[in-house]
Amino acid sequence: MKSDSAGLGLRRGMLPQLLTLEPGDVDFMEIAPENWIGVGGRFGRQFAELAERFPMICHGLSLSIGSPAPLDLDFLKSVKHFLDVHQIEIYSEHLSYCSDDKGHLYDLMPMPFTSEAATYVAGRVKQVQDVLERPIALEHVSYYAAPGQEMDEVAFINQVLHEADCGLLLDVNNIFVNSVNFRYDPYEFLDALDTSRTWYVHIAGHYVEAEDLRVDTHGSAVVDPVWQLLKAAFDKIGPKPVLLERDFNFPPMSELLAEIGQIRALQRAAA
Repeated sequence: MKSDSAGLGLRRGMLPQLLTLEPGDVDFMEIAPENWIGVGGRFGRQFAELAERFPMICHGLSLSIGSPAPLDLDFLKSVKHFLDVHQIEIYSEHLSYCSDDKGHLYDLMPMPFTSEAATYVAGRVKQVQDVLERPIALEHVSYYAAPGQEMDEVAFINQVLHEADCGLLLDVNNIFVNSVNFRYDPYEFLDALDTSRTWYVHIAGHYVEAEDLRVDTHGSAVVDPVWQLLKAAFDKIGPKPVLLERDFNFPPMSELLAEIGQIRALQRAAA
C-alpha cells in the first residue's frame, strides 16, 4: 500500500453504506478473514463486489498467537487459501491470545510481559509465517490487567518483533487507552517502540468509563489526543497507511469520510 492510503474496516452492519462508496473515497478495506471464509449468499456477493472495487487487507481475530494450546493448522491453511484466492497481501493479528485447550474465550487476553513469553510467541509467529508462506504483522493490544509482568510492555513487544522478524501493526488508540489506564506517557511509549517495523496504523475511538479508565470500543469518533499521537507517529516514521476502525454505533458515512479526510491531511503534512 502507498504511504498515503486511508481505509475503513469492513463490517457487515456497514455494508449498505460501504456499497455506496466511490473509488477514491477510501483506498482500501480491512476484514477479519474468520468472518468471510466460506460465506456465500447475499453477504458473499456483497463482499465479492467490494473486493472487486477496493483492495483488501486482513486483520485476524482468532489466531490466538499467545495461547498455550497448539496452533490450529487447519484454520491457518484455510486463511492461506482465502488470502491466495482473493490476492490479499497483508495479514495481521493481535499480540494476545483468545483460546486455550478447552476452546475459544471470545476476548483478547493480555500476554504475560516476560522474556520467556516473548520467545514463545516469536517461535509461534515463525511457524505461522511458514504455513502462510508470507510474513505477518502483530498489533499490540489494549488490556486492563498485566498478570505475571516482569518487563515493560514496550520491551516485550520489541523482543517479540525482533525475535520473530515480523511486522508491526501500530495502533495509536491502544497506546492512548493503555497510557491512561496504566498511567504512563504515550509519547515516551511511542518513542521506545520499534516503529521501524510498522506496516500500517490503526486509529479508532474509545469509551470514557472514568477519568482514569478508558475502554477500547471502536464505537465512537476519534478524539484529539489520539489524532495528536498519529501526528507524532508520522513525525517519527513518516506517513504510513492508516485504517479507521468502527465496529458499532455506525454514523452516517459522511462522518467516517470526514475522519478519513483528517487522516489524509496528516499524511500530506508528514510527507
